[in-house]
Amino acid sequence: MAQADTVVVIVGGGFGGLNAARALRRAPVQVVLLDRNNYHVFQPLLYQVATAGLEPEQIAKPVRAILRGQQNFDFRMVDVRGVDLAQRRLDTSAGPIAYDYLVLAYGGETNFFGLDRVSRTAFGLKDISDGITIRNHVLSCFELAMLETDPERRRARLTFIVVGGGPTGVEMAGALSELIRLVLVKDYPRLNIKDVRILLLEATDTLLAAMPERLREAAAKTLWRKYVEVRFGATVADFDGLEARLKSGEVIPAHTMIWAAGVRAAELSGRLGVTPGRQGRVAVEETLQLKEHPEVFIIGDAAYHEENGAPLPMVAPVAIQMGKSVATNIRNLLRGKPLEPFRYRDQGTLATIGRNAAVATVYGIRASGFIAWVMWLGIHIIQLIGFRNKLFVLLNWAWDYFFYERAARLITRD
Repeated sequence: MAQADTVVVIVGGGFGGLNAARALRRAPVQVVLLDRNNYHVFQPLLYQVATAGLEPEQIAKPVRAILRGQQNFDFRMVDVRGVDLAQRRLDTSAGPIAYDYLVLAYGGETNFFGLDRVSRTAFGLKDISDGITIRNHVLSCFELAMLETDPERRRARLTFIVVGGGPTGVEMAGALSELIRLVLVKDYPRLNIKDVRILLLEATDTLLAAMPERLREAAAKTLWRKYVEVRFGATVADFDGLEARLKSGEVIPAHTMIWAAGVRAAELSGRLGVTPGRQGRVAVEETLQLKEHPEVFIIGDAAYHEENGAPLPMVAPVAIQMGKSVATNIRNLLRGKPLEPFRYRDQGTLATIGRNAAVATVYGIRASGFIAWVMWLGIHIIQLIGFRNKLFVLLNWAWDYFFYERAARLITRD
């Protein structure tokens, strides 16, 4: 039997790391969770922070508060700089930290596909700071447009490009349209709403590729009804902060590009002494262990794991299930029992496109429009962590729905 002083270190306080820590609450181990931030953020609602629908604290909660009652848990706010697999030791900003078992759940970062200037001028959306930055920028564009006397420059200020036709891009474009056309139009009555342009650029020929064709078409039609220009086969070649250049040669004057076109594993993948695969992800065994290092598990966006010949998507449900699976296997290792291979249970996909509009395929149920929107609301409220967050998010949504207002229209400065 294992001793209670067995140390399990978890790197990353996202969905995977948090669920792994929770699932080890009764195991005879000491759980140490490391993260550069002291909070867990509910990323599926981050775009609502960026579009002034929610405040950051309504979708985030301190990790220490979430796991306060777990006796075998400790948290340390540090940066992890590297991993010494041979010595079973982490190099962190607070010094070395030893482990008996290691769970790497360090998540992902925005993938700009080698477009260096785009990575400097476009906005990613992975953390609370990104959401606040986008909110500040969008609202500032309207303030600056009020001061702009040149019509062409004003239109460029009011042109917003969202890149990527996945759930994040679709939700971001829909929410941005509603913020502008239902709320900001009242704040800036002297601006001509016809000067506002929202483009959703998708490099392939379809939106929401994981969904059935009927729902993909419904999403595209809904976006068009919300005055979002959906462009297929539109691949971004460059963006300098003033205009976007497409591979086709087209130039679009715009001061805003929000990049939702891809995700890659965070940079720690390159410091493990192993060769990362596609999207910087590290290949793992069926049990989510690192080959030749059975004491190391990799989960979530950082892990490359195939099922049915295709890699698992980099989404929250995969990370959550992996976190629970790893906790089970660590307990099995401690008890001398055989490990269980990981099998992902696909629960479906949802995407909201704004008021009364969403598409959903959940447990085989396919829906669009109002019914899917209600499903989306309910599932996200249930998944939010903390009663306070659930209550305040619900109140904000009700306020927005009935009064066509966004409570968080503040331009803040660091």
